[in-house]
Amino acid sequence: MLIGELASATGLARDTIRFYEKRGLVAGERRANGYRDFPPETVPWLQYVRTAQALGFTLAEIRRLGEELREAPDSAERLSALFSEKIRIIDARMDELSALRADLAARVDTGCPLRAET
Repeated sequence: MLIGELASATGLARDTIRFYEKRGLVAGERRANGYRDFPPETVPWLQYVRTAQALGFTLAEIRRLGEELREAPDSAERLSALFSEKIRIIDARMDELSALRADLAARVDTGCPLRAET
């Protein structure tokens, strides 16, 4: 499947697919004429990538997790564990943001909002 066909099948821009290729998320063989030729299973994989991004996973995580999940005996169980870990990370980040918000709110109308707390 040529990159234009892959772009049409996934709704992604060719530049996005090239970017993913540079990041090691997809691989296309080069034809004799230099065109990229992607296997058909690239379409569902790119849909997976987009869904994982929407769920807050970075491209580096997606690349690493994709490799792990392909090798996992029960990928659904492994995926659930990954989601649980991501939720834990998000909860910790929300706690950090809440503390940051409280600190900023305490500095509102204090004259110099960057002064050290006393």
